[in-house]
Amino acid sequence: MLDFLDSGLTSGLHGWGPQLLSGTAMTVAVALSSFLLGLAFGAAGAAAKLSDSLALRGLAELYTTAVRGVPELLVIYLLFFGGSGMIMAVAGIFGYGGLIELNAFSIGVAAVGLISGAYSTEVIRGAVKSVPYGQIEAARACGMGRWRILRRVLVPQTLRFALPGLGNVWQLTLKDTALISVTALAEIMRVAHTAAGSTRQSFLFYSVAALLYLALTTVSTTAFQQAERYASRGVRRA
Repeated sequence: MLDFLDSGLTSGLHGWGPQLLSGTAMTVAVALSSFLLGLAFGAAGAAAKLSDSLALRGLAELYTTAVRGVPELLVIYLLFFGGSGMIMAVAGIFGYGGLIELNAFSIGVAAVGLISGAYSTEVIRGAVKSVPYGQIEAARACGMGRWRILRRVLVPQTLRFALPGLGNVWQLTLKDTALISVTALAEIMRVAHTAAGSTRQSFLFYSVAALLYLALTTVSTTAFQQAERYASRGVRRA
């Protein structure tokens, strides 16, 4: 019985192993690029929400509410089917009338990064609010300027408070990459879907895809736990 299962697994994966590994690399590339883009959006959004400007706070609130309030797949569809049209419309304002096409990787990173940024905004905003204001006052009393306070006090403390939440955002971003299979980008889900349709062994290839995602999330969890311990070094534990 075990020999039969082993031979079936080997024959089913024959020829698809390299493509699954390539799809895994593509998934990691999209997730990492989207996460970094989301951090940039999140930092900008958190700064806007914490600013004194009513307009900036309103724009940031609109961004986080809209993106978190609609399905992630809808955001991807909007950018995939409407992204090139919007860019061409903007380019037309400046006199450019040529065709502009976006590749699947760029659209996937932009869409997932936009989603990741909405959640990162709230994580970073909450982390900034968690920094004791007494530390800022103490830094000012020591004669530190605004940028030195930002670099030596606010950013390190914010990072320490934000890491657990950012770990959750990373896991969300990693799993959201499965949605960009609709753009025909050859990531894990797209390769698994193509292999399942070609070999008619859907359960096998979707199970392999699940194991690959599980391996990525397990490694990611371990990495973030190590980062949290490193960021919390020297902090007195209750």
